[in-house]
This record gives sequence, C-alpha cells and structure tokens, in this order.
Amino acid sequence: MVGSLVGALAGLALAPVLRGAVVRYAVPSEQDPLCKACPACARGVGALAPTGRCPGCGGRLGPGAGQVELVAAGAAAAALSTGWPQVLPLLWAVPFGVVLGFVDGSVRRLPDPLTLCLRLGVALLLVPAALLDGGPGVLLRCLLVALAAGALFEVPAWFGLAGLGDGKLAFGLGALLGLYGWGTAFSAFFLASALGAVWGTGRMGAALLRRRPVRGLEIPFGPFMLLGTLWAVLLA
Repeated sequence: MVGSLVGALAGLALAPVLRGAVVRYAVPSEQDPLCKACPACARGVGALAPTGRCPGCGGRLGPGAGQVELVAAGAAAAALSTGWPQVLPLLWAVPFGVVLGFVDGSVRRLPDPLTLCLRLGVALLLVPAALLDGGPGVLLRCLLVALAAGALFEVPAWFGLAGLGDGKLAFGLGALLGLYGWGTAFSAFFLASALGAVWGTGRMGAALLRRRPVRGLEIPFGPFMLLGTLWAVLLA
C-alpha cells in the first residue's frame, strides 16, 4: 500500500514533463519533435500543467485535462506494488511507456528516440535485477524472450502488416517480461492482442451503427502492448 501511494505521487510529480513530451513527440515523422511549439503563440513546449493548456496563450495542447496524470499515477503505483528486484527495469519503462502510449494513440507512431531509451535502460537494469533474482540463466531467458517478441512484430512489419516501431517496443518489453518467465510473456502479448481486437471491433461496430464508412481503422498497437505488459506483470 505504501509503495503504491509513493508510486502514485511520483507519477503525478513527473506528469508535467511527460505531458510536455507527449505534445512534442506527437507530430508527423518528418517534423523535429524538439522544435515543437504552440501553434497559436509559437511558445516552445516544455512541462505542462494538468489542464493541458499552453502557459502562454491558454490554447489546448495534447491530451485532455488529467489524462496523462491519471495514467502516470496509475502506472507508477502499479509498478511499485511489484516485487524486488524486478521493479528496477519496470520503473524505468513506466515513464517512457506513458509517453509512447499517448503518442501512438494520437499519431500512430512510436518514435525511435523513445523506444531506444526504453530498450537501453531496461537492458542495463536487467543485469542487476536478473543477477539478484536468479543469475545468468535469467539474463539468457530475458534475451530469448526479447528476440522472440521482437520477431513476432518485426516479421509482419516487413510485409506492411505492422509498424517498425511495434517490433522495437516489443523487443524492450520482451526483455522486461523475461524476468517473470515465458508464461508471463505469453500472457502479456495475448492480452495485448485481445485488447487490440476489442478496440478495433468496437470502432468498426460504432462506424457501422452510424452508417458511416469504416476509415482510419489502423490499430495503434503500442498502448495495448504496454497495457498488456503491465497487466501480465501484476498477475505474475
């Protein structure tokens, strides 16, 4: 209980930075996220208040009020409710996961700088976590799960059936899931697939009920992979 409360407070404290990162990175691939500015007053985007309003002109920027804060607090609280030492790489993955989830949901892309930072941090923190948890055998399992998860999304990307960013994110999440075993990794990607299918079916059904053409049904799989990973870890 104490860990969850600390995690929620930490998530809320970090949320303004995460909200600013969401706004900067939720741009088309040809734009430089570091140059993102408010379209109304051209003020540079840094940390943002929970209202999601530009501090210069008050214009709306990014997700709705409180959304990033709620997700950040919930994810950090869930992470700190898990056991030691697995919590080390999980805590690193949480802030990057929050930003990636919102960015992918908004513009259907997973920026390379974010997925790279997530993978590198997880890889470094896996070493002490795995050695404290069971030794070199756990590290080998993390590598094998990462390779399997990355291939699961990388191969379809060659044929245009998935995004390249999905494979890169899956590699990092697979390495993290390797700490908990093959069963947890399978559960995570099963949950992600199920959630994505429910979301796609719901959107298609809503479009048919409104008697409108089904457009823009490309599934942003990043948020579902992240949610499935956290869910499976908590179940483990």
